[in-house]
Amino acid sequence: MYACVEGLPALGKSEVLALLRLYFPKLLVLPELVREVAEREGLDLFRDRERLSQALWEALPARESLIRAALAEGRTVLEESHLGVHAAYSAALGDQGFLEAFARREAEILWPDLFLRFEAPLEVSLLRQEVRADPRYAVPAEVLGRMSGWLSAWHARRGDRVEVIPVDRPPEEVVAAVVRALGLRYTAHPASEVLPYLVLLGRPASGKTELIQFLQGLPTTERARAYHLGALRVLDDFPILWEKFVEDDVWELLGRGRLHSRRCAENYAVADPLLWDFLLHRLNARVSAAPARPGETVVLEFSRGGPTAYRQALSLLSPQVLAHGAILYLSVSYEESLRRNRARYDRDRRDGLLTHAVPEEEMARTYREDDWEELAPGDAGYLTVAGRRVPYVTVRNEPEPKTFGDFSRRFWPALEELFWLWKNR
Repeated sequence: MYACVEGLPALGKSEVLALLRLYFPKLLVLPELVREVAEREGLDLFRDRERLSQALWEALPARESLIRAALAEGRTVLEESHLGVHAAYSAALGDQGFLEAFARREAEILWPDLFLRFEAPLEVSLLRQEVRADPRYAVPAEVLGRMSGWLSAWHARRGDRVEVIPVDRPPEEVVAAVVRALGLRYTAHPASEVLPYLVLLGRPASGKTELIQFLQGLPTTERARAYHLGALRVLDDFPILWEKFVEDDVWELLGRGRLHSRRCAENYAVADPLLWDFLLHRLNARVSAAPARPGETVVLEFSRGGPTAYRQALSLLSPQVLAHGAILYLSVSYEESLRRNRARYDRDRRDGLLTHAVPEEEMARTYREDDWEELAPGDAGYLTVAGRRVPYVTVRNEPEPKTFGDFSRRFWPALEELFWLWKNR
């Protein structure tokens, strides 16, 4: 189908067509030929009528050829305005030269199957022209009145199919009316399938947050296509842990004493082992309150240490995460974890994800050993957790990745394998 949008100036024709071009890429949207020619040739719409007419007739064959080619491909064509509107303005302005040429050629012109007429009171057009503040296209009321009357009579004489679209109403209603009139159907772009939940594990400073930063910096489509991860929503238990440390500072100030932690040099250490399980329940609550949406990946990031560290932690994870997620473990030696932990510490920003440090006493007591290798002896495979088959991949994250290429070469194959395991779980 070939359709045209017409109407008084500044009623939103160009804006609506621009929106439709964005949302319906198979729709061929064409700008107003008169304006396109005038701007290309540097012509004034009112003073350069003769030169404008000549340039229009010269440009018309190429425009019609473009429309015919699109129609032959089965595409819908939507054009802003048409030469009938220009003829109506010519009549209102007394441009007999164009009207005579138009009368001779009218029968040969390729006309639309449907005319969509944007209609509003004249005062609305005048007000919006003031808001638009472009004197090149400002048209006075008396000209608009004559033009509109001539155009209506022209359509009636021809018996054209004209559908009126009232536009003095909310914009979403105008767009919806145009979409209905054209019979357009929005087709969502097929999204790449992504992991809904990624459980990211590893010793402190093993590179978990740095990996997240790398992934967040990728274009959405590349992250989904190459790494099988959607829009990232990160749930890290460190901010919750830090909040408990700060709360203990307040309890200590009030004289009750610390409840969950103890001071350790200029930092804090966990004093109550149940705090580790508490943190996981808090993460679970956030998952329950806002599960992963289509096209989204929720990343749960945490570290655990000790002889039953990850066995215990994973057993507490939300059934939703276990049923639909996968695990990526970043493996670094205790010595490397200790080195990076020292290197990243910034005392003035010790509550930050990339600037906090675990006290070395806590590192030795909690993180020197963990049970990951015992729990997951191979580089990739499946764990059985709470009766569910959960895929995992272990990545050796030494030496420390620094560049885009370092991250890409190390983590693209790992996430590719993890996604395959997840698909075949």
